[in-house]
Amino acid sequence: MGATAAVLQARRAFSSPERRETLDAELQLRTAEEVAAALGNLKGAMMKLGQMASYVDEGVPEPLRYALAQLQQDAPPMSPSLVADVISEELSDSPHRVFREWDVKPIAAASIGQVHRARTHDGRAVAVKVQYPGVEEAIRADLDNLDVATFAVPFVWRNVDAKGLAAELRVRLIEELDYRTEAAAQQQFASWYAGHPFIEIPDIVPEHSTRRVLTMGIAEGARFSEVERWTQDQRDKAGETIFRFAFRSLYRFHAFNADPHPGNYLFQPDGRVAFLDFGVVRRFSSEEMGQLLDLVQTAVLEPDAVRLRRAAERAGFVPHGAPITDERIAEYQRIFWETVLDDEVVAMTNEHASRLIRRLLFAHNEFPDVMEHCNIPPRFLFLQRITVGLVAILGRLGAQANWRRIAEELWPNADAPPSTELGRLEAEWWAGVRGIAPASPLGPPGVEDQEAQP
Repeated sequence: MGATAAVLQARRAFSSPERRETLDAELQLRTAEEVAAALGNLKGAMMKLGQMASYVDEGVPEPLRYALAQLQQDAPPMSPSLVADVISEELSDSPHRVFREWDVKPIAAASIGQVHRARTHDGRAVAVKVQYPGVEEAIRADLDNLDVATFAVPFVWRNVDAKGLAAELRVRLIEELDYRTEAAAQQQFASWYAGHPFIEIPDIVPEHSTRRVLTMGIAEGARFSEVERWTQDQRDKAGETIFRFAFRSLYRFHAFNADPHPGNYLFQPDGRVAFLDFGVVRRFSSEEMGQLLDLVQTAVLEPDAVRLRRAAERAGFVPHGAPITDERIAEYQRIFWETVLDDEVVAMTNEHASRLIRRLLFAHNEFPDVMEHCNIPPRFLFLQRITVGLVAILGRLGAQANWRRIAEELWPNADAPPSTELGRLEAEWWAGVRGIAPASPLGPPGVEDQEAQP
């Protein structure tokens, strides 16, 4: 890239102003394409960063954002012979013998593996995800480098447990490398949402799933880039479905699918969404859920700066006795709850999402006194993807809704009636499946807590 820039700079020196603009645009485009190609070929953790950069911040230059968007589903694929080698090693035969039909051209290629259409010998249409050879070694090396780099984190968050955060990140990303773990998580989510009117999760085909091969039912629908051109009503429903899935999974089933990005969804115009990737899932205990719901209660439902501080201390976000006023802690916490604070329709936009994400990432500029002492408990690290990933997705869709009222339907300590058309459909479904949800940590006395089961 440096060599390309040097050549174009030399040409630019003897060019007219109009030609200089053309050369500048050419440099930006070529740089974007080279960055996307490099990250795409690196795969693993570096490619995940490229995926996030493609949608979390409107400030990323348009050519770079457009190029990086290809990493969501259309990364450089591996050759058919490499795919066949992995299938043969994992399923003991070539893909054309394991499956009745096998499409050598992938329908998606992402950070850990690529996906092919196939048909089983009993006639089922399936999607087969095949892990890239060597990607496990690459990700482990990336994570080793991350461990070395964590020394810099305390310079921004003085009280943060950098080693704890790195350990949590390592555990979750290494889990993603074992498709058997992902298969178990996806099948559990599929059982939780069985019969749901607008949330679809493909069932796993266990006999064709191993550590590096994951086979599931095929899902159909439009990609995210197409949905961005749909009508406002259609985009609103798509955004509401994604929001409901994230909040219901967390607050009702105590599990969070921690990789919200545009390549993990397929859409139908009526609001139905298929959710495709369950490689990074964080489950929460009843005690942890109680801490989160205490924050909901004191930050949103019944705002109280004194009680909010106590809740933040219990959850580990603020050390006991830190020299910060209750009001400053409450102001800082508003960043995390901004989308659901007010009982009104909020139009999510790219600009809104970028502003919110930047306030979170650069909170040390706005709240230096708070950031001097606050912490991100490692167990809650991946919940930051709600503020970063989920908000960015809604911003890209330009989705409009009263997010507060929808959230109140899904928070057990509010349990409000449905507020939208999709909410009414979901309420009918939920009335028949309440028995599979964990009891609320803030539920009535005497209700025995239980782990959710398929």
